[in-house]
Amino acid sequence: MNDVVIHERRDGYHVITLNRPDRLNAFNEVQHHALRTALEECEASGECRAVLLTGAGRGFCAGQDLADRDPAMLGEAPDLGRTLENFYNPLVRKLRAMEKPVICAVNGVAAGAGANIALACDIVLAAKSARFIQAFSKIGLIPDAGGTYWLTRHLGEARAKALALTAHPLSAEDAAAWGLIWKAVDDDKLMEEAVALAEGFAKGPTHAYALTKKAIQAASVNSLDEQLDVERALQREAGRSDDYKEGVSAFLQKRPPVFTGRKSG
Repeated sequence: MNDVVIHERRDGYHVITLNRPDRLNAFNEVQHHALRTALEECEASGECRAVLLTGAGRGFCAGQDLADRDPAMLGEAPDLGRTLENFYNPLVRKLRAMEKPVICAVNGVAAGAGANIALACDIVLAAKSARFIQAFSKIGLIPDAGGTYWLTRHLGEARAKALALTAHPLSAEDAAAWGLIWKAVDDDKLMEEAVALAEGFAKGPTHAYALTKKAIQAASVNSLDEQLDVERALQREAGRSDDYKEGVSAFLQKRPPVFTGRKSG
């Protein structure tokens, strides 16, 4: 597999690095399989309480490696719907469903599906030199990997259409100002801030993080009454966890909490 994905297991969290820098980390099938394997291990590991995703070299991810989908080489038009169904859609769903925080450190250009995979993560930090590009219209396609979903919900229809139709590069600082990502940071501080976040999450109430993700992701399609019911059910579950007991005890005893991340003993 030639390390097209580097998977580092650190104390309490894992770092996953897309590692095809000569191709700006563009996805081919080998990299898709390697990333899926790494995420499945993170998901299954009780020692992993946060995930940090980034890219090697000067870019985060340029999206799909078009050399893998060139109609001239394939002899016929590729079934891009099948590519989405087999690779990108499961990847987006896995990132959203992960029961631990997923941080994305966007270290350079994030284009096409690469931009939208980043936006599927829970917290996105980007180097100030980074750019988010919905490059699909340049090759006669529509935004995928959740692109039409993230852009419309975070930015509204006007900005979503403009970014998708023009393929205009969006700077990291504008992406933060518009609410598309969490923040833009100096290039030399990117990994320092991302690692600090991961280390903090690795010591936090992991089960509560999972329930928080679930509640917030439900809110975009729920009415207020429906969302209040979701909060009631999830808060009931959170209140039965070991971390809630520890959090209250630590508060009353005026000491830092020591969370295990478990649902219950």
